[in-house]
Amino acid sequence: MSKLWYRQPASRWEEALPLGNGRIGAMIFGEPGGELIQVNEDSMWYGAPVDRNNPDMKKYLPEIRSLILSGQIRKAERLMRFAMSGCPDSMHPYQTLGNIHFSFENLGEVTEYERSLDLEEAVYKHTFTAGGVKYEREAFISQPDQVMCVKLTADRPGSISFWTLLRREKFYDGIRKKGNDGICLYGNLGKGGLDFAMQITARAKGGKTCVIGEHLIVEEADEVCLYFAAGTTYYMEDVEKEIQAQIEKAAAQSYEALKQRHVEDYRALYGRVDFYLGGLTEFDRVPTDVRISNAMEGKVDKGLAKLYFDYGRYLLIACSREGTLAATLQGLWNKDMMPPWDSKFTININTEMNYWLAENCNLSECHMPMFELIKKMYPNGKKTADVMYGCRGFMCHHNTDLWGDTVTQDHWVPGSYWVMGAAWMCTHQWTHYQYTKDEEFLRECYPIMRDAALFFLDYMIEDDGYLKTCPSVSPENTFILPSGEMGANTAGVTMDNQILRDLFSQCIDAAKILGIEDELTEQFVSARDRLVPTQIGLRGNILEWPEDYEEWEPGHRHISHLYGLHPSEQILMDKTPELATAARVTLERRLANGGGHTGWSRAWIINHYAKLWDGETAYAHFEKLMEKSTLPNLFDNHPPFQIDGNFGATAAIAEMLVQSTLERIVLLPALPSAWSEGYIKGLCVKGGAEIDLAWKDGKMVDCVLRAKAVLHTKVVYEGCVKEVDLQPGETWTFSE
Repeated sequence: MSKLWYRQPASRWEEALPLGNGRIGAMIFGEPGGELIQVNEDSMWYGAPVDRNNPDMKKYLPEIRSLILSGQIRKAERLMRFAMSGCPDSMHPYQTLGNIHFSFENLGEVTEYERSLDLEEAVYKHTFTAGGVKYEREAFISQPDQVMCVKLTADRPGSISFWTLLRREKFYDGIRKKGNDGICLYGNLGKGGLDFAMQITARAKGGKTCVIGEHLIVEEADEVCLYFAAGTTYYMEDVEKEIQAQIEKAAAQSYEALKQRHVEDYRALYGRVDFYLGGLTEFDRVPTDVRISNAMEGKVDKGLAKLYFDYGRYLLIACSREGTLAATLQGLWNKDMMPPWDSKFTININTEMNYWLAENCNLSECHMPMFELIKKMYPNGKKTADVMYGCRGFMCHHNTDLWGDTVTQDHWVPGSYWVMGAAWMCTHQWTHYQYTKDEEFLRECYPIMRDAALFFLDYMIEDDGYLKTCPSVSPENTFILPSGEMGANTAGVTMDNQILRDLFSQCIDAAKILGIEDELTEQFVSARDRLVPTQIGLRGNILEWPEDYEEWEPGHRHISHLYGLHPSEQILMDKTPELATAARVTLERRLANGGGHTGWSRAWIINHYAKLWDGETAYAHFEKLMEKSTLPNLFDNHPPFQIDGNFGATAAIAEMLVQSTLERIVLLPALPSAWSEGYIKGLCVKGGAEIDLAWKDGKMVDCVLRAKAVLHTKVVYEGCVKEVDLQPGETWTFSE
């Protein structure tokens, strides 16, 4: 069994249960008498695209660099605030679509209540008894049919009576009837913004259905099916007409047929991976909120790892499907008009972390919205590179939005003035190629990767014999100069060098695969070789900045200088042991000073310890994630809710079981003793293969590789190394 379940309705949004089909999302509270379903549509972004490029940056860039190189950091950052910030300084927010409110009449006292989210089928359900009648409500959001379906049943005829209405605070134009069984709320998202609409329609067996004013009313029905659809002019020309057509098409089918189509579509993705841990039956009998409450008291059950892993895959499928937008800071689910950090795409870790599980957890298709976002950023980023920096190529700062905005966000010295966004995003294109060996995809993406790298050929400066980014910031951290002055911006921070070492190398390798030989590739080789290498400081840790500065926040949530450990493979236990040891020291220093206090940061730490082949410590931090940073509905808590921790920790569980580069696959590198028996089926490894693993008493008993591309690699397990050469469709087995 893999489901979230509870014995009472949600009393707050963080207890509600999420549904989604990539584009439409819902949070269902499960209240018998006064149900609330908060809804989202992924293109509900306020306002129109704006050219925010600061025309003065190019003029002041030389002065900013001169101030930084002469150690006048405060003066440089003051000038950056004026010249490097966007005009205006902020992008627009992603907003809630609104709420569906229900009032059920004549229920009586409620007993035998249970609500659940079945992760195997992506179906919500709650049941209860009231007045001697057993009621059942079931819901799902269909990707094939683009509607949310809610079915209400009772075991006594004529027992279902309710009214419902649609709300969006005051941010809508109006509501109109759709026949005698539907209502539609419509509006506009600000000056020059998108038009939107949402509609709910009821089809009842027995009883009476009507619309009075803005209320849809059902009286004394035996059974009711509700159909909800929504959209904006981002996807549709005539939104009201198209969502009406979606509802009519769905309602013309039986509920059972709609549900079957939905489950088959969902299972085609979710069913690829199967994770089993022995001895979980006793935990599955405990309500999910009780399990989280127990975890907060330090009593974490091992079954939460299995549930959390399945939930992470469920959430990615629910909020990132081909043809939809990428997952935001909150995935698809946002209840606010002005959400925290505007619920944008924050690309100095968070958006990337959202997709760490896409490839190794066999959900490559769910990675596609991120690649579409990069394409949308591309023309804007070429303009920003030119207008603000006088550089060729393509770049982005630390945020982007629906329109692919690439200009600086906010006036925030430790975070805003970061130029690596496009570079990091483009490394995901190479990661997708590594797992799929899809040469056609690589050929399509290479011009974007190349232009992201090209920007830095122009942007970097020569200093002390190296090429360095300048200005350069280690996301969102602050150092203390020997004089006592604080600063965040310098030249050539460690993370920049590590990201560029990846990007240049990936462009070089891609050009070779694609048969491209040109001067630009040679320049990438030269630039890569002139980057500052990852350095070890006096304390034995990885240096975050080019100098061994003190940190203003030694327990900072970002661990940017360990990008080389994860998600990169520049620091490997079996290739760079000295750097791996320094990475461990770095983590220990962060943690000793209060690090890991946010959910997504803890998820990154779990990945780091997995890469250090330390399963016990990795699992200990998973337990800390459950104890300190997990909400009752298993959403990750920053705080507030951010979905990146869910996705990052899901990816980490996979990394604890299998790690791969194009050269080798390591089996059970970080298996904790708590997972003494189990199996994982259907994970993916770099080189183009799926893998199944089984273990007992902490030892591997079986391994099967299934090649999807030509595979030449080594399989490593406890000092045993075996060569593997497979053609597509061939299988290789390694048993102990």
